[in-house]
Amino acid sequence: MIVSTTNILQGREVAEYKGVVTGEAILGANIFRDFFAGIRDIVGGRSGAYEKSLREARQIAIWEMEEEAARLGCNAVIGVDLDYENISAGNGSMLMVSASGTAVVLR
Repeated sequence: MIVSTTNILQGREVAEYKGVVTGEAILGANIFRDFFAGIRDIVGGRSGAYEKSLREARQIAIWEMEEEAARLGCNAVIGVDLDYENISAGNGSMLMVSASGTAVVLR
């Protein structure tokens, strides 16, 4: 599966547009507690554990988007956009990572 943030892939022609596909991953409040509990692990203003969790969430969101495109019979997703959203509910907070793009069949 080809995944690209661009709308055109050099040397490839879009034969068919199948529609918008999405994928989401939500990190629960525990990641934030773990992050702040492990604040001493921060080096240079960065947290390796937090970045790893975000990377995994992004990979899950992209994987779900690819799976939806594959179910539609597509071999690529173009115009991909990644969004990160903080969701506050009650006493907790969550981070949602979403991926969306256009599922296409390339020649």
